[in-house]
Amino acid sequence: MEKIILTGDRPTGRLHLGHYVGSLKRRVDLQNSGDYKRTMIMIADAQALTDNIENPEKVRQNIIEVALDYLSCGLDPKKSILFIQSQISELCELTFYYMDLVTVSRLQRNPTVKSEIKMRNFEASIPVGFFTYPISQAADITAFKATTVPVGDDQLPMIEQTREIVRKFNTVYDEVLVEPDALLPETEACMRLPGTDGKAKMSKSLGNCIYLADSADDVRKKVMSMYTDPTHLQVSDPGHLEGNTVFTYLDAFCKEEHFERYLPDYANLGELKGHYQRGGLGDVKVKKFLNNILQEELEPIRLRRKEFEKDIPEIYRILKEGSDAAREIAAQTLSEVKSAMKINYFEDQDLINEQVKKYH
Repeated sequence: MEKIILTGDRPTGRLHLGHYVGSLKRRVDLQNSGDYKRTMIMIADAQALTDNIENPEKVRQNIIEVALDYLSCGLDPKKSILFIQSQISELCELTFYYMDLVTVSRLQRNPTVKSEIKMRNFEASIPVGFFTYPISQAADITAFKATTVPVGDDQLPMIEQTREIVRKFNTVYDEVLVEPDALLPETEACMRLPGTDGKAKMSKSLGNCIYLADSADDVRKKVMSMYTDPTHLQVSDPGHLEGNTVFTYLDAFCKEEHFERYLPDYANLGELKGHYQRGGLGDVKVKKFLNNILQEELEPIRLRRKEFEKDIPEIYRILKEGSDAAREIAAQTLSEVKSAMKINYFEDQDLINEQVKKYH
């Protein structure tokens, strides 16, 4: 079976380092690997509206922000199909059909849905669209017959829900849909990058993000104010690595060659960690090292973004072209789904002939 990738982001703000190490950087690598027949990258605006329905302008304005982040990180419209979810009406129709394959109690047991509901204080007044978004996500994945979905570990229950829907559909109707596999980040540090304040999740709503589009000065300020070890009061004090945001970021971004360029006193990250734990190494020195690493990583992205910002109509043209291509693929899948469900009345010549014989 040919391999196809489907992944994407909600356009509720600019993308940050958590998106970058968790999925975006790897998407570029996968796109360029030549191992996949097709790479589908979706801007999930319809999903974003499920909890931003009273603020559509927020979603509207961030379409271009997410697209600029995609392109500046290296996603190439010649190699990947970049598209907008709401422009593919077939996804809504697939969602509607899949709803008959899932019970309310099953949705209520979905760990991702439960945690998202709690985080947004939706317990008493959850919008139906938000509650059923695992079904919508299944439509997104299956419409393009994706075999591979790069996700964080918090999204694994969503992929499993999609797999259940695929199995149920293929059992009840016909072997039409493809069961996808999740592709997790390569390291634990990349699995979920914490916020700069030490909170478990880097989140736009918590204001603890380093954005891909941040200026060099903004990045430096955020790094220098990062949460470290509250017991590490003096340089001579032994430091702790667990829960120390700076070292978590170093785990995600640091390479041995960075020491030769920016901190030649140490051969590798293990030596740096050992010194910090023994005592005698200050937080400021470690933060300056991290800042140099992040600036090296982000500067090419910033420069490419400035170039793409010069021609915004071209960005919309790319998204329009990608959406047209995505719609064509989704329409083919929908046709197969409707045929399997026996609701393709006007295309089913056998049915028409059968009825002719019945009444004549």
